[in-house]
Amino acid sequence: MRALVYYVALTLDGRIAGPRGEFDFFPVGDPEQAAAYAGAINARYPETVPTAFRTAAGVAEEPNRRFDTVVMGAGTYRLNQESTGVTSPYAHLRQYVVSSTLAPDTDPAVTVTADPLALVRSLKAEPGADIWLCGGGRLAGALLPEIDALILKTYPVVAGAGVPAFDGGFDPTAFTVTERAAFANGAAVTWLARR
Repeated sequence: MRALVYYVALTLDGRIAGPRGEFDFFPVGDPEQAAAYAGAINARYPETVPTAFRTAAGVAEEPNRRFDTVVMGAGTYRLNQESTGVTSPYAHLRQYVVSSTLAPDTDPAVTVTADPLALVRSLKAEPGADIWLCGGGRLAGALLPEIDALILKTYPVVAGAGVPAFDGGFDPTAFTVTERAAFANGAAVTWLARR
């Protein structure tokens, strides 16, 4: 069965964005460190690079390695749309946006739905590669019962406020660390599987 994997960048205090959706404060290090980090991550998950940036990232011709589908919340989708003007950010993946306010005809390559649990359960029942949950915090909180694995890119910065990685009710859920990697820019990546 396909797995739902929450693959996301976060601060030391568990924020995936600032109070207004900012993400430009994540420290990436000097240019050499940033390039080494991005190269390692993009080589492992080239499909997580937005379509518009795949050529610049050197992964335009790379096949999808882990994911063939992306699920995102309306806030994540809108931030991407506002910053790039693109309405189909991951054209190389099946794209779903969970929203009760976004128009269903925003882009023909993007499916808008209001029920995240029904969507993910339906996607998991289909054959295919894993499903990438790319944000946001409320959506991750709602989908916690269906999240099979986490890939957390932790940056050495404290936000103090902002969008939490999981925004929902109290629901302790145990995961097991399966791998860790540290990078010269101070970022660390931790892979976890649901217990």
